[in-house]
Amino acid sequence: MKRLVRMMAVFAILSVFAVACGAAEDVADGVAETAGDVGDAAADAADGATDAVEDVMDDDDAADGDAADGDAAAGSELLTDIGVSDDEIRIGLSADLSGPFSGLVSALVTAQIVYFDRINAEGGIAGRQIVPVTLDSAYDVPTHLENYAELSQESDDGVVMLSQSTGSPHTSAIADDLKKDDLIALPLSWYSGWGTDFGANVLEMYTNYCIEGMNGVEFLVEQSGIDTPKVAIVSRPGEYGQDGAQGAKLAAEQLGLEVVDLEASIAGDDFTPIVSTLISEDPDLVWITSSPSELAQIIGGAAAGGLDAIWSGNSPSYNVALLDSEVASALDEFYFHSTYAALWGANDSTGMQDMMSTMQAENPQGTYAEADSYYVGWTQAMLTEAILELAAENGDMTRAGVVAAANEVSIDFQGLAPDQLWYGDPNDYVVRASYIYDVVLDNATPGTSITEDGGSGLVLLKDNWVGNVAADFTYTGPCFVSEG
Repeated sequence: MKRLVRMMAVFAILSVFAVACGAAEDVADGVAETAGDVGDAAADAADGATDAVEDVMDDDDAADGDAADGDAAAGSELLTDIGVSDDEIRIGLSADLSGPFSGLVSALVTAQIVYFDRINAEGGIAGRQIVPVTLDSAYDVPTHLENYAELSQESDDGVVMLSQSTGSPHTSAIADDLKKDDLIALPLSWYSGWGTDFGANVLEMYTNYCIEGMNGVEFLVEQSGIDTPKVAIVSRPGEYGQDGAQGAKLAAEQLGLEVVDLEASIAGDDFTPIVSTLISEDPDLVWITSSPSELAQIIGGAAAGGLDAIWSGNSPSYNVALLDSEVASALDEFYFHSTYAALWGANDSTGMQDMMSTMQAENPQGTYAEADSYYVGWTQAMLTEAILELAAENGDMTRAGVVAAANEVSIDFQGLAPDQLWYGDPNDYVVRASYIYDVVLDNATPGTSITEDGGSGLVLLKDNWVGNVAADFTYTGPCFVSEG
């Protein structure tokens, strides 16, 4: 359990901020120093993960020919148009391989490629090989739009669906075009608006930011042991940050909590005002929606200034690579990781054993810093396979046929995540469960290979858990709607 002891918090983090003494201008110096350390750690992790993607893609090219002699005659009876030929199924990925979430995204792309390789080795789908077309978006909306234009083209170079679309504003920017172009996208985004007509062709997986925020705040209250604690809510602007913040505020209102409102305050590179407000307001709890580097700078500065709150936040605010940074002790002391599914080794389900054994065999250079991201790519690939198999069974692998299959499919994730479907009343099928982990530095070996003994430093506390606020919540549409 995290301890709310002010002096221990100061001693644990003093090494990070040499001149931290609680004044706003001194906190700023510490924040800047931490930014460099965290940036180096995150960049190292991202470089390694991107190299792993390239290695696996090279192996993928070599393997394609081995299984390309599937039953093309049977497959030729299918209706097809763009992205599906007599021997290939082209799948698009517009993924952040060099931006702020590249460590996470590179690892999940690796998991997708390993999964698709296995399908291909077993004969593919309808006698056709899956060909992933991966483009780097750098977490930049204009680049994401350029990638979409390339992937959606009505030519032999187009794709039949997107198995990865990184980012909430990025996926929002293509949401209307997806409907127009008869394309399905699986987003790396958990915006609560995907369950509406706006996101009709976006198949959100797991719960959404808003409901995760409800569960997270309720968990923090339970963990604190305080009847009516004060909670600070800190977020980025936009569909990611403010959707999570709105869920946290709904929970705070239901639970009668005082709120320090820092919604949409993470903008730019100067976190001093946020840190100063946290220190002066002295909340008991903090819910944050940020990038990993932003989390590190904010929690590091606040802890150095004496704040002894307990923290959690929307995934992917936290990344295990931060345990190789100067804020590792603060995360160990104060932070709980909220996310959407069972992470590497968290249970002994069929899906977990399958993912772990396959990734260990096919990607032995992978590390524990990457392993907790594999589940996203693996389950996205599971859903991609299920949609394409159903489309083939229906005899229609056109883009429109794949959209129709996506609106009929239901999937058992075999213990990796809550089972899911995407049709009917959204209030009935929206996923409400979260998974919450303690961050334990002593259990972390981020750089160790997944084929060796080690771990990511996360201990499962809440497994497929729904709090009372989320259970009673009536979903009628997005919790946050951008005015832009």
